Amino acid sequence: MGDMDTERDRLITALAQVAQRDRSALRQVYTMTSAKLFGVCLRISADRDAAEDILQDVYIKIWNRAERFDAGRASPITWLCAIARNTAIDWCRASRRPGMTTEEAAAQIADATPLADMAIERDQHSARLFACLDELEDRHGLAIRSAFLDGLTYAQLADRMAVPLGTMKSWIRRGLQQLKACMSDG
Repeated sequence: MGDMDTERDRLITALAQVAQRDRSALRQVYTMTSAKLFGVCLRISADRDAAEDILQDVYIKIWNRAERFDAGRASPITWLCAIARNTAIDWCRASRRPGMTTEEAAAQIADATPLADMAIERDQHSARLFACLDELEDRHGLAIRSAFLDGLTYAQLADRMAVPLGTMKSWIRRGLQQLKACMSDG
Protein backbone atom coordinates (compact mmCIF):
# COMPACT_ATOMS: atom_id res chain seq x y z
CA MET A 1 0.00 0.00 0.00
CA GLY A 2 2.88 2.36 0.72
CA ASP A 3 4.10 2.11 -2.88
CA MET A 4 0.64 3.03 -4.18
CA ASP A 5 0.49 6.06 -1.86
CA THR A 6 3.99 7.13 -2.97
CA GLU A 7 2.98 6.76 -6.63
CA ARG A 8 -0.24 8.71 -5.95
CA ASP A 9 1.71 11.46 -4.17
CA ARG A 10 4.25 11.65 -7.01
CA LEU A 11 1.38 12.01 -9.48
CA ILE A 12 -0.31 14.72 -7.39
CA THR A 13 2.99 16.63 -7.17
CA ALA A 14 3.61 16.23 -10.91
CA LEU A 15 0.09 17.51 -11.74
CA ALA A 16 0.68 20.55 -9.50
CA GLN A 17 3.89 21.21 -11.45
CA VAL A 18 2.05 20.79 -14.76
CA ALA A 19 -0.41 23.44 -13.52
CA GLN A 20 2.68 25.71 -13.20
CA ARG A 21 3.46 24.95 -16.90
CA ASP A 22 6.36 22.58 -16.16
CA ARG A 23 6.92 20.50 -19.32
CA SER A 24 9.17 17.95 -17.60
CA ALA A 25 6.36 17.32 -15.09
CA LEU A 26 3.99 16.61 -18.01
CA ARG A 27 6.54 14.08 -19.30
CA GLN A 28 6.54 12.50 -15.84
CA VAL A 29 2.71 12.35 -15.77
CA TYR A 30 2.84 10.79 -19.25
CA THR A 31 5.39 8.17 -18.19
CA MET A 32 3.38 7.27 -15.10
CA THR A 33 -0.07 7.13 -16.74
CA SER A 34 0.11 6.69 -20.51
CA ALA A 35 -0.31 2.90 -20.50
CA LYS A 36 -3.45 3.07 -18.36
CA LEU A 37 -4.93 6.05 -20.23
CA PHE A 38 -4.14 4.46 -23.60
CA GLY A 39 -6.08 1.39 -22.40
CA VAL A 40 -9.09 3.59 -21.57
CA CYS A 41 -8.92 5.27 -25.01
CA LEU A 42 -8.51 1.94 -26.80
CA ARG A 43 -11.36 0.30 -24.89
CA ILE A 44 -13.75 3.10 -25.85
CA SER A 45 -12.60 3.77 -29.43
CA ALA A 46 -11.87 0.10 -30.32
CA ASP A 47 -9.27 1.46 -32.77
CA ARG A 48 -5.53 1.50 -31.99
CA ASP A 49 -4.67 4.40 -34.33
CA ALA A 50 -7.60 6.44 -33.04
CA ALA A 51 -6.62 5.64 -29.45
CA GLU A 52 -3.13 7.04 -30.09
CA ASP A 53 -4.64 10.27 -31.51
CA ILE A 54 -7.11 10.50 -28.63
CA LEU A 55 -4.27 10.01 -26.13
CA GLN A 56 -2.45 13.03 -27.58
CA ASP A 57 -5.61 15.10 -27.09
CA VAL A 58 -5.88 13.78 -23.52
CA TYR A 59 -2.41 15.08 -22.61
CA ILE A 60 -3.15 18.46 -24.24
CA LYS A 61 -6.25 18.65 -22.03
CA ILE A 62 -4.22 17.62 -18.98
CA TRP A 63 -1.72 20.40 -19.80
CA ASN A 64 -4.55 22.93 -20.10
CA ARG A 65 -6.61 21.74 -17.11
CA ALA A 66 -4.02 20.67 -14.53
CA GLU A 67 -4.79 23.67 -12.33
CA ARG A 68 -8.37 22.34 -11.96
CA PHE A 69 -7.24 19.08 -10.37
CA ASP A 70 -8.19 18.90 -6.68
CA ALA A 71 -6.59 16.01 -4.77
CA GLY A 72 -9.20 16.49 -2.07
CA ARG A 73 -12.03 15.62 -4.45
CA ALA A 74 -10.62 12.76 -6.54
CA SER A 75 -7.59 10.56 -6.86
CA PRO A 76 -5.28 11.74 -9.65
CA ILE A 77 -5.73 8.57 -11.70
CA THR A 78 -9.54 8.80 -11.42
CA TRP A 79 -9.38 12.42 -12.63
CA LEU A 80 -7.03 11.49 -15.50
CA CYS A 81 -9.15 8.47 -16.50
CA ALA A 82 -12.24 10.69 -16.60
CA ILE A 83 -10.47 13.06 -19.02
CA ALA A 84 -9.39 10.11 -21.18
CA ARG A 85 -12.87 8.56 -21.10
CA ASN A 86 -14.62 11.82 -21.98
CA THR A 87 -12.14 12.62 -24.76
CA ALA A 88 -12.58 9.13 -26.24
CA ILE A 89 -16.39 9.34 -26.03
CA ASP A 90 -16.28 12.78 -27.69
CA TRP A 91 -14.07 11.33 -30.44
CA CYS A 92 -16.54 8.44 -31.00
CA ARG A 93 -19.44 10.91 -31.30
CA ALA A 94 -17.53 13.28 -33.58
CA SER A 95 -16.23 10.51 -35.85
CA ARG A 96 -19.74 9.46 -36.85
CA ARG A 97 -20.29 11.32 -40.10
CA PRO A 98 -23.40 13.54 -40.34
CA GLY A 99 -26.28 12.03 -42.26
CA MET A 100 -25.02 8.50 -41.74
CA THR A 101 -27.42 6.08 -40.14
CA THR A 102 -26.28 4.01 -37.19
CA GLU A 103 -26.48 0.89 -39.41
CA GLU A 104 -24.26 2.47 -42.08
CA ALA A 105 -21.77 3.54 -39.42
CA ALA A 106 -21.77 0.02 -37.97
CA ALA A 107 -21.34 -1.51 -41.43
CA GLN A 108 -18.33 0.73 -42.10
CA ILE A 109 -16.72 -0.27 -38.84
CA ALA A 110 -17.52 -3.92 -39.54
CA ASP A 111 -15.34 -3.74 -42.67
CA ALA A 112 -12.32 -2.95 -40.52
CA THR A 113 -12.84 -5.61 -37.86
CA PRO A 114 -14.84 -8.84 -37.90
CA LEU A 115 -15.94 -8.26 -34.29
CA ALA A 116 -16.93 -4.60 -34.76
CA ASP A 117 -20.55 -5.20 -33.80
CA MET A 118 -19.39 -6.56 -30.45
CA ALA A 119 -16.96 -3.65 -30.03
CA ILE A 120 -19.76 -1.15 -30.70
CA GLU A 121 -22.04 -2.90 -28.23
CA ARG A 122 -19.25 -2.96 -25.63
CA ASP A 123 -18.49 0.73 -26.21
CA GLN A 124 -22.17 1.64 -25.94
CA HIS A 125 -22.34 -0.40 -22.73
CA SER A 126 -19.22 1.38 -21.41
CA ALA A 127 -20.59 4.78 -22.34
CA ARG A 128 -23.90 3.90 -20.64
CA LEU A 129 -22.05 2.66 -17.54
CA PHE A 130 -20.06 5.89 -17.25
CA ALA A 131 -23.20 7.98 -17.87
CA CYS A 132 -24.91 6.06 -15.06
CA LEU A 133 -21.86 6.54 -12.80
CA ASP A 134 -22.09 10.29 -13.46
CA GLU A 135 -25.72 10.25 -12.25
CA LEU A 136 -24.79 8.86 -8.82
CA GLU A 137 -24.45 11.07 -5.77
CA ASP A 138 -20.86 12.43 -5.77
CA ARG A 139 -19.54 10.41 -2.83
CA HIS A 140 -21.18 7.16 -4.03
CA GLY A 141 -19.80 7.63 -7.53
CA LEU A 142 -16.34 8.50 -6.21
CA ALA A 143 -16.36 5.46 -3.91
CA ILE A 144 -17.37 3.10 -6.73
CA ARG A 145 -14.84 4.58 -9.17
CA SER A 146 -12.07 4.36 -6.58
CA ALA A 147 -12.97 0.78 -5.67
CA PHE A 148 -13.39 -0.57 -9.18
CA LEU A 149 -11.13 1.64 -11.31
CA ASP A 150 -8.33 2.35 -8.85
CA GLY A 151 -8.56 -0.99 -7.03
CA LEU A 152 -8.87 0.50 -3.54
CA THR A 153 -10.32 -1.68 -0.78
CA TYR A 154 -13.42 -0.61 1.15
CA ALA A 155 -11.18 -0.09 4.20
CA GLN A 156 -8.81 2.17 2.22
CA LEU A 157 -11.78 4.12 0.88
CA ALA A 158 -13.35 4.50 4.33
CA ASP A 159 -10.03 5.77 5.66
CA ARG A 160 -9.46 8.13 2.73
CA MET A 161 -13.00 9.56 2.88
CA ALA A 162 -12.99 9.63 6.73
CA VAL A 163 -16.14 7.54 7.21
CA PRO A 164 -16.78 4.29 9.09
CA LEU A 165 -16.24 1.08 7.11
CA GLY A 166 -19.95 0.19 7.40
CA THR A 167 -20.91 3.54 5.87
CA MET A 168 -18.53 2.98 2.97
CA LYS A 169 -19.96 -0.49 2.35
CA SER A 170 -23.51 0.88 2.33
CA TRP A 171 -22.54 3.75 -0.02
CA ILE A 172 -21.06 1.28 -2.47
CA ARG A 173 -23.97 -1.15 -2.10
CA ARG A 174 -26.50 1.68 -2.67
CA GLY A 175 -24.45 3.04 -5.56
CA LEU A 176 -24.25 -0.38 -7.21
CA GLN A 177 -28.02 -0.82 -6.82
CA GLN A 178 -28.57 2.56 -8.49
CA LEU A 179 -26.10 1.63 -11.24
CA LYS A 180 -27.92 -1.66 -11.86
CA ALA A 181 -31.27 0.16 -12.08
CA CYS A 182 -29.82 2.82 -14.38
CA MET A 183 -28.18 0.21 -16.65
CA SER A 184 -31.43 -1.77 -16.97
CA ASP A 185 -33.33 1.42 -17.94
CA GLY A 186 -31.10 1.88 -20.98
